[in-house]
Amino acid sequence: MTDKPNILIVEARFYSHISDMLLDGATAALDKGGAHFERLAVPGALEIPTAISIAARAGERGGRGFDGFIALGCVIRGETYHFEIVAGESARGLMTLGIEHGLCIGNGILTVENEEQALVRARVDEGDKGGDAARACLALLNARNRLGVHR
Repeated sequence: MTDKPNILIVEARFYSHISDMLLDGATAALDKGGAHFERLAVPGALEIPTAISIAARAGERGGRGFDGFIALGCVIRGETYHFEIVAGESARGLMTLGIEHGLCIGNGILTVENEEQALVRARVDEGDKGGDAARACLALLNARNRLGVHR
């Protein structure tokens, strides 16, 4: 990438302490990668794909444009089927945006059995899944640029 990429981080704040750790990793990776970024908070993981879609459409219509997106959040299994719905549908929504609309999205939505698993994956000095999502977004942007695809 020759220009500094403009990235939108969309973070679900349902488990804010976990989101904060994911955000720390993502912003460190984006800083290291030379990217500019903005943040947008949404209530939960199910809202992330919609927020990314809205932001992408705004850019197409002359609004603030973003080169890529990072989805950050956490879904912890509970006692009901709701976990499967939220985990599956948020992932499906992100994949649809990537495949059908060519958006470069790093998926940092944790889907875990319990809070301890989430903390291990979110901490920058352990799993650093926020940093992984940022690096995935930047890698997709590099691939898109290498292939000569422009949005």
